[in-house]
Amino acid sequence: MNSNFVSLHPYFKVHPGKLEAVKAGFPRFVEKTATEKDCLFYGFTSNGEEMFCREAYESAEGVLAHLENVGALLAEMLTMVDLIRFEVHGPAKELEKLKGPLAHLNPKWFTLEASLPR
Repeated sequence: MNSNFVSLHPYFKVHPGKLEAVKAGFPRFVEKTATEKDCLFYGFTSNGEEMFCREAYESAEGVLAHLENVGALLAEMLTMVDLIRFEVHGPAKELEKLKGPLAHLNPKWFTLEASLPR
């Protein structure tokens, strides 16, 4: 894995009574994301009513392709959860490409400062 990848860190709080419906939707996200050539890893984790999506992409372009690919599923999920924190991690050059398109999600931007060469 190269060190220029971009990772998204969205944290969600499930609305009361919606936990099983939200979890039931995870396989649909995974199935759609499996078709993306720039996806490095993808999956969901949970801690009670809090959900997290572990995901990374080769580049900013991979992030944008992913969000377009799962847009309808995400819109549906956002009726059952609140996005409580959203972080984007990666090299400054890649983050700059995302600041406009992701501004509506109010992310926290984490710029890569040092990493192992890969």
